[in-house]
Amino acid sequence: MSESRLRLGYKASSEQFAPGPLLDFSVLAEELGFDSVFLSDHFQPWRHDDGHAPAALPWLGALGARTSRIAIGTSVLTPTFRYHPAVVAQAFATLGLMFPGRIILGVGTGESLNEVPLGIDWPPSPERFARLKEAILLIKQLWVEDRVTHHGTYYSTENATVYDRPDTPVPLYIGGSGPAATRLAGRIADGYITTSGKAPELYTDVLLPALAEGLDKEGRERAAVDTLLEVKVSYDRDRDRAMQDTRNWAALALTPDEKTGVEDPIEMQRLADALPVERAATRWIVSDDPAEMISRIREYQALGFNHLVFHAPGADQERFLRSFSAEVLPGLRQQTR
Repeated sequence: MSESRLRLGYKASSEQFAPGPLLDFSVLAEELGFDSVFLSDHFQPWRHDDGHAPAALPWLGALGARTSRIAIGTSVLTPTFRYHPAVVAQAFATLGLMFPGRIILGVGTGESLNEVPLGIDWPPSPERFARLKEAILLIKQLWVEDRVTHHGTYYSTENATVYDRPDTPVPLYIGGSGPAATRLAGRIADGYITTSGKAPELYTDVLLPALAEGLDKEGRERAAVDTLLEVKVSYDRDRDRAMQDTRNWAALALTPDEKTGVEDPIEMQRLADALPVERAATRWIVSDDPAEMISRIREYQALGFNHLVFHAPGADQERFLRSFSAEVLPGLRQQTR
């Protein structure tokens, strides 16, 4: 993806909403002028009570059929445990044929919350990364070659062919919050996905330098990789409501040590609900002022992120979409002309 213009997207919270309402919100996002819609591919949500986890693949097909313009994709899908990489290659080739130029495959190393409940032994980080790299290379090979025989460390195919595929392969984005996956994105991906709300030094001193290193290693231009940031925003003209809405996603404020080894949504919910709202809100830009919201979002754009996908935590997503599209998006677009 070589576009450098600012693109503004909507994060469909598949962990928070049932598939039907989620689809309606995403269709509305297109009507209101958003450029893209992304959703995660979870087997289990972060919360048990009122949690949801619709399957991403059929849901993307439904969204494609009900929309005509927006780019749609995963942020992110794990092609290494629940799915064989060849099945992912087949599914996204089909989606790419059905909705040309609109499908994006975002992949990552995954969460134990989604894999351990299926009887999968959760390996350490180096193996998860090695599996991801092998899976990506196999997917990309299946998109351009016939009768692929592959006997790798983790996956095998024998004379495998994805028969129905678009002439131009689907763009593949790599999601990551560490330097290894980010560097890999710079080397072989069409896009890079990460999330907002972390220490500024992580972006300036670790992630973006790793992306540049990956690009330089392969002699690629900066514009070769779309830089997608999932921006966590809680925006409402009622500031207290904007603060309270972040409680739905308090699990994001848990430290890695606090959630390591937690594969049960009931336990994750218990840990999250024990946090005060002030801590739950730390991962979010919380504001009741459009100018403040625009200014703080622009800080991420100044770092070099050119595709901003907005994730709102509140239960009333239509309220968010209508107010944010009317009061914040125009200011963001105007400042980039």
